[in-house]
Amino acid sequence: MDLAVIPVPRAAADVDGSDPATLAAALMQSRQTILPKRLLAPGPDARQLGMILGAAASAPDHGQLLPWRFVLVPQAGRDRLADVFAAALLARDALASPGDVAQSREKAYRAPLLMLAVVDAARGDAQIDLSERTVSAGCAIQNMLLMATALGFGSALTSGKALKSAGLRALFRLTDSEHALCFVSIGTACSRKPARLRPAPQDFVSHLGSGGSATEREPPDFPCSL
Repeated sequence: MDLAVIPVPRAAADVDGSDPATLAAALMQSRQTILPKRLLAPGPDARQLGMILGAAASAPDHGQLLPWRFVLVPQAGRDRLADVFAAALLARDALASPGDVAQSREKAYRAPLLMLAVVDAARGDAQIDLSERTVSAGCAIQNMLLMATALGFGSALTSGKALKSAGLRALFRLTDSEHALCFVSIGTACSRKPARLRPAPQDFVSHLGSGGSATEREPPDFPCSL
């Protein structure tokens, strides 16, 4: 079946550019996960890739540890990644069908831009916990996704059991203190689902209870929903 290319909506173009808050809100609200199999060429060119990767540098980074890094997977490296995905599946399930193995391999070829996000638990100040380093990595990833959205691309984050496999760790040359967080996929969206209903602040915000009691789940007094 032929799929028509559907550009990712650039909501920022439809708002008043003189209002940074409105522009930022429109950009964040327009970001949507697009399955990697629906991310086609063209991907970002060299200039756009530089903007996407550069956006990561604005993430919060306690102690300026730079506890994360990204490994680009070019087309020439996809065969090796496919081998790792297949081997990881067979290690978990020696009776996996040829169809399942082929499907696991095919995931390595999705999206024109593919990179692995890695966080280091030991780099720099040992007093800064892995959880804080992971939050920093997450902020870096979100910055890249928002920049990709602003440039008109679709994106997705994917994980899976293969991330913990010895083969993947060896392929990406991860040190003992490094953890593979997820894959980041970026490309041109060939189709997309309708925008989902986002949770309202009252769905995830609570108040600290008085007298040292547990937090109370009460609707905060927000003037409007975002």
